[in-house]
Amino acid sequence: GPTDGLLAPPAVDDVMWPLCFISDRLFKVPEDGGGDGPGAPLPPDGRIPLARRSYFIDVPHVQQAFTWDCGLACVLMVLRTLGLDCCHGIAELEKLCRTTSVWTVDLAYLLHKFSVNFSFFTVTIGANPQYSAETFYREQLQEDIDRVDELFGKALDAGISIQIHQCV
Repeated sequence: GPTDGLLAPPAVDDVMWPLCFISDRLFKVPEDGGGDGPGAPLPPDGRIPLARRSYFIDVPHVQQAFTWDCGLACVLMVLRTLGLDCCHGIAELEKLCRTTSVWTVDLAYLLHKFSVNFSFFTVTIGANPQYSAETFYREQLQEDIDRVDELFGKALDAGISIQIHQCV
């Protein structure tokens, strides 16, 4: 089947999977004696074929409250999917961010605050000044640039690894 028995769908729609269960299933591929299935040996280059890296996990939906809080809704969905009952809603995450102009680096700090292990890849270190053309950012872009650049600057000391990814 589509999950090859690694992650069966939960019996109840609202069941949350513990992180240890998910990580055990993602990183311990059972040996099945060969072929192209989940237990097949890795190719010589060590790259895992896409079919063996793809998994489906039910994520509880969180509705945005405003036009600007999509990132906060996503963070809350991640926290709930991981079974972390550390936050009761988007409003609580907003208070932690202390801004309604939420940038990706703000989301990285939120995930880090809740001890979520993640990778942060970006094409721009700091706020991208090209966003000045966007209506959403126009009014407070200079404040955002200063704040966001400071967050990027302090990220490594805060324990947040940020990696540059060049678009191809």
